Amino acid sequence: MTKPTDGLHERVLIVDFGSQVTQLIARRVREIGVYCEVHPYNRAASVLEGGFAPKAVILSGGPASVTTGASPRAPDQIFSLGVPVLAICYGQQTLSVQLGGEVEGGHAREFGRADVEVLADSPLFEGVWRVGERYPVWMSHGDRVTRLPEGFQVIGVSPNAPFAVAVDERRRFYTTMFHPEVVHTPDGARLLENFLKRIAGLRGDWTMAAFRSEAVERIRSQVGGDRVICGLSGGVDSSVAAVLIHEAIGEQLTCVFVDTGLMRKGEAEEVVTLFREHYNIPLVHVDARGEFLGGLSGVTDPEAKRKFIGAKFIEIFEREARRVGDARFLAQGTLYPDVIESVSFDGGPSVTIKSHHNVGGLPERMNLRLVEPLRELFKDEVRALGRELGLPPAFVGRHPFPGPGLAIRIPGEVTAERVAILQKADAIYLDEIRKAGLYDEIWQAFAVLLPVRSVGVMGDGRTYDNVLALRAVTSTDGMTADYYPFPHDVLGRCATRIINEVKGVNRVVYDITSKPPGTIEWE
Repeated sequence: MTKPTDGLHERVLIVDFGSQVTQLIARRVREIGVYCEVHPYNRAASVLEGGFAPKAVILSGGPASVTTGASPRAPDQIFSLGVPVLAICYGQQTLSVQLGGEVEGGHAREFGRADVEVLADSPLFEGVWRVGERYPVWMSHGDRVTRLPEGFQVIGVSPNAPFAVAVDERRRFYTTMFHPEVVHTPDGARLLENFLKRIAGLRGDWTMAAFRSEAVERIRSQVGGDRVICGLSGGVDSSVAAVLIHEAIGEQLTCVFVDTGLMRKGEAEEVVTLFREHYNIPLVHVDARGEFLGGLSGVTDPEAKRKFIGAKFIEIFEREARRVGDARFLAQGTLYPDVIESVSFDGGPSVTIKSHHNVGGLPERMNLRLVEPLRELFKDEVRALGRELGLPPAFVGRHPFPGPGLAIRIPGEVTAERVAILQKADAIYLDEIRKAGLYDEIWQAFAVLLPVRSVGVMGDGRTYDNVLALRAVTSTDGMTADYYPFPHDVLGRCATRIINEVKGVNRVVYDITSKPPGTIEWE
């Protein structure tokens, strides 16, 4: 199957040396409107030989030291492509060594905030940084370049990086010891835009409108006249995939929505209404609440909950798919981070693709081929595509929701009564966040019904009821997170409403744990 860049879009190659923030480089590039792909350093040569033909190359950071013999290197042909190269941190070090410079360890390290002093003008700095000024950046390195390759000049320094920014303007090679891709480098996105647009001359032709029309044609070409079945979880990814596929092939698509009874309040009804009435997409709605809650009776271990829910979903989906009959393709909402994470940058064992949590193993069991129309997109791009397709903004902008649903937000046994309590409390919490205008500032917010009771006083009577924890975090990608610093009056309103309106809760607490050491979810 052709990819969205085949002859259609400008493209950038990001060579991954194992940095934990390589995906952030890709996201920043996409945000600028330029299509890019991430490939590990040891596969980049084959990508180039296969005809990828990038207009620019970015070398990522990484945890290795170029001073060791077995450390990763960039494919040498990158430096003879005649395209601009931006080398970040480890990328700067390996570029320097490969082009005749030197790198040494044992010098003062820089981790965290540093200030770069600009020594000379450059297209990289145009409209962003001025000569003689200092600007905050984010560093993370132990080794440093001690001798630059021929043709390079230093245009920026920091206290512990004498070659913080070094460039060869003639060959259009630009190197930084700091990380422009992270939010801790405030001007990083603008520097990346200068590299892509001023230096590489890219127009920025990667839009969701273009992707939409191209994806529709690809789906039609792949599927032909065959039928497609989609496991609709009710989440953003599978919903956007389903609407896109339906636009391409219409009645050839059938969606199966397995209602586990573990979604947020009103969401099951919202999904059914949206797909049947608004989009008129063929939808099989399976009310499996009794099967799931019955099977969870007495189960308290988090992993046991997850395994049961996953296995039960597959069992029910497979049963309903047989009733639909004659489907040749299974649609999945696989995203680009899943594709990247499935390939080991150091050449170790890797899986082909991360299976969607709801349909893992189904393609092989049912002899189906996969349709994955979102596999080139990041989450924020999926949301943009959803808006492009006309999905309601409130629907596509919803916070992430775990595959096992509310079952892992109820530590201990999951019962119908406890699910109902949590759904009501969670709905009030999210309603108050929206009323305060804070919903879009928060990565994820939810309530957790604890297996704890506490004494309270309501009216003139003593109560002994459940404790509810509220959780809200800020994050860029879910890998790390910090608690959201709510104004106390917002938390106060949430607690008051929950205790007054949800029978069975008499105490509300707020979780201020970051990730790490905690996780975003409680189970």
